[in-house]
Amino acid sequence: MKSALVTGANKGIGFEVAKILAQKGFFVYLGCRNLELGVAAVEKLKAQGLQNIAAVQLDVSSQDSVDAARKSIQALDILVNNAGIAGGFEQSAISSGAAEYLSVYETNVFGVVRVTQAFIDLLKQSSAPRIVNVSTAMASISLAADLENSNYPKRYVIYQSSKAALNMYTVQLAYELRGTAFKVNAVCPGYTRTDFTGHQGTSTAEEAGQRIAKYALIGEDGPTGKYFSEEYYPAPATCPW
Repeated sequence: MKSALVTGANKGIGFEVAKILAQKGFFVYLGCRNLELGVAAVEKLKAQGLQNIAAVQLDVSSQDSVDAARKSIQALDILVNNAGIAGGFEQSAISSGAAEYLSVYETNVFGVVRVTQAFIDLLKQSSAPRIVNVSTAMASISLAADLENSNYPKRYVIYQSSKAALNMYTVQLAYELRGTAFKVNAVCPGYTRTDFTGHQGTSTAEEAGQRIAKYALIGEDGPTGKYFSEEYYPAPATCPW
């Protein structure tokens, strides 16, 4: 049985991605910062008839936690770097301090680096390794650079810049893995109604999960080193994410 690891998977979009992959026949590890919440999520999925799942304590901001999770997993075909934080709003390029940036980057950027590097050796053993990094259209520098565009969210500089850095990491990772079976892509799940957005948005968690799972399941002729967003953007100016 092929296997997958989804970080931040005890609820919301990550939970839905894990559910979809389990339904597709993968053994899915739900990476969760709080193991009790992860176990509860597993029980919820098992109640729906899915048995090929397990919770793994995984705080992507902690190297010790990542290393411990790595020791508990012996094979891996798909890695979905879903865990992320917003860092509170509003955020200012002038007044937000470096410590605020560091807090968000620890999860959204450094966390992805930690997890990817910890599991890359297992992924290299797979015949069809896939890495999906969950990003956002709000990371678009081109859209943000239109200073007169009132529809494009502003003053979320910490979150936006962290995801822009994630996009660059995705491209560089794909470049280093070119010529191999790896497919590495960044995917925006859309403006999704979850705890992360205060349950505002234009998509359900199920719809967002399908968008991410699609690129975790692409074939050998699929793209790599790309960014995908299947929902219309820019989002409304009131978007709180």
